[in-house]
Amino acid sequence: TGGSCAAGGSIMARALLKIQRYFRRKPVRFFSFILLYLTAGSLVFLHSGFSGDSGQAGRDPLTLAENGPLSSESRGLGLIGRVFKDTRRAARFGPPWMKGNGQDGPAWVSAGSRSRGAKGKNTKETEDGRAKYIGCYVDDTQKRALRGVSFFDYKKMTVFRCQDNCAERGYMYAGLEFGAECYCGHKIQAANVSESECNMECKGEKSNLCGGANRLSIYRLELSQESARRYGSAIFKGCFRRPDNVTLALPVGAVIQNMSVDKCVDMCTEKEFSLAALAGDKCHCGFPTILFTLHEPEEEELCIHRCAGEDFESCGNDEYFVVYQTQVQDNRCMDRRFLPTRSKQLTALASFPGAGNTWARHLIELATGYYTGSYYFDGSLYNKGFKGERDHWRSGRTICIKTHESGRKEIESFDSSILIIRNPYKALMAEFNRKYGGHIGFASQAHWKGKEWPEFVKNYAPWWASHTLDWLKYGKNVHVVHFEDLKQDLFLKLKRMVLFLGLEVSEDRLLCVVGQKDGNFKRSGLRKLEYDPYTPEMRATIDGLIRTVDATLKQRKVTRVPEDYRPR
Repeated sequence: TGGSCAAGGSIMARALLKIQRYFRRKPVRFFSFILLYLTAGSLVFLHSGFSGDSGQAGRDPLTLAENGPLSSESRGLGLIGRVFKDTRRAARFGPPWMKGNGQDGPAWVSAGSRSRGAKGKNTKETEDGRAKYIGCYVDDTQKRALRGVSFFDYKKMTVFRCQDNCAERGYMYAGLEFGAECYCGHKIQAANVSESECNMECKGEKSNLCGGANRLSIYRLELSQESARRYGSAIFKGCFRRPDNVTLALPVGAVIQNMSVDKCVDMCTEKEFSLAALAGDKCHCGFPTILFTLHEPEEEELCIHRCAGEDFESCGNDEYFVVYQTQVQDNRCMDRRFLPTRSKQLTALASFPGAGNTWARHLIELATGYYTGSYYFDGSLYNKGFKGERDHWRSGRTICIKTHESGRKEIESFDSSILIIRNPYKALMAEFNRKYGGHIGFASQAHWKGKEWPEFVKNYAPWWASHTLDWLKYGKNVHVVHFEDLKQDLFLKLKRMVLFLGLEVSEDRLLCVVGQKDGNFKRSGLRKLEYDPYTPEMRATIDGLIRTVDATLKQRKVTRVPEDYRPR
C-alpha cells in the first residue's frame, strides 16, 4: 500500500511540475486561466444573488417594502438588481421640445405603444409626451388636411422622424400617411375617421402605424412655450407693384401695429399661405397666381419704407409691396398619379448623366400631376417619392421616361423625346460628385486630386458630345431644352415642355412649381472646389466637343448652346 501511495504521489508531482512548467513558459495562458475562473465565479454569484426565485434578495425591493423592512444586505442586492433590470431597457430620448421640465429621462412613451394600444379607446387622450396623438383623418390629394411642408421616405419613415421635422419648422401638427409620407401644418382641415382606417405600418419601424391610404395619423406638437415656435427662414422675393385687385390676388390681409417682417411672415404662415406681402402697416397673404405672378420685380428702392417695428427693415408702401416666401408649402401642384389610361406613345426624358435629369423629372411631375418613369431602377429615387421608378419603362403609365442611353436601337425605341443639354464642365463635375458621393453628396479631395478625375474626364467628355449627337440624329420629334435656360426662365421653358407632352397648361400650377422648384435632390452649393480641376489639355478637348455640338444644333435649326459656355 505504501508503494502504491508513493507511486501515486510521484505521478501527481510530475503532473503538477508539468503544469508549472507550462504556465512558466506561457504566462499569458496562466493569467487567462485565472481571469476565466474569476469570471465564472462572478456569474454564479450574480445569478444566485439577483435572479434566484427563492429568498428576498432576488425579489423587487419595492414589492418587499410592502411586506416589511429589509435587511441592509437585502436592500443593497435588491437595488443593484433593479439597476441591472433598468439598464437592459433601451431608453429612447426625444429632442428638447419633447421633454418635460426638470426630467432627466425621456418624458414620452414610444409611439409604438400608442399605435397598437390606441385601438379601441379614446385616442385623443393618448399622449406621446410633448406630442399628443389626435386621431386618424381623411386626406385628399386635391385639398390636403395639413398644408405645410411635406416630405416622403419610402424606406426609413418613422413617427419620431416626422414629428421632429415638423417641430423643427415650427408647425403645430405632424401627420403620417401611406406608411412613408409626412405632412406638417398649423391646422387640420379634414374630417376625423375611424382608427381602423389608419392601418399601415411605418416603413422605418414596423411596430408603429403611419396612417393609411388617403388617411393621416395626426399628432399635435405641444411646444413648451410660444417663443419656441419657429417658422424658419423666409425667402426674400423682391419688390413688386401692387396688383390691380389686391383682394383677389392676396385674399387675406390685416393692419399690424409696429409692423415688422417677422410679424407679417408669422401671420401668413399661421394662415397657411406661401406669400407674405408687406405694404406699410398692412400685411397681405396669398399664393402666386396669374394676378400676382412675381415675374416682374421692380427696383428695390421703390419699396424703401422703414418698418414701424424694425428700423432696419423695409416694409414697402401702398403702391409697392415687399414680398417674402414663407415656409408654407404650396399644395396646388403636389398631387401626382399614374396616367389614367396607358399611353401607346413613349416619350424619353434624355440627358447625359449629371445634366439635371432628376431635377427635370421633379419639375415635370409637379407641373403635370403625373409620375415620370425610368429606363433603370434607382431605389433611392423611389424612396424619395418618384413612384414611377418601379414601373417597367414600357408600362405606358408614366408621362415620360428618364434615360441616359445613347445607342441607336435604344433611341429609336421612343416615339418622341425631351433632350436636356447642360454645360459639360458643370455636368462632368456633377456626375463625378454623384458617382463618388451619391445623389446630393460630394466626391472627396482624394478623388479630385487622384487618378480618378483625369480618367473620368477622358472617358466621359466624349460621351457628353456623342450622347447629344446620337439623339439629334436618331431621335424622333426631339424637343431640346438647355439646362441653363430652364434655370433662368423656369416658367416659360417648363410651360413649353408640358405642351410638348400633349397636356393642357395650368399657369397657377406652374407658378406653384416655381415656388418649390428645388426638390429633394438639389446638391448644396456651399461645398465648392477651391481650384479649377480642369487642365488646359482637358479644356481644349471639351471646347472642341462643345463646338461640334453647337454646330449640329445650328444645322438642325434648334436652340444653340448658351453663350456663357460657348467657346469664343
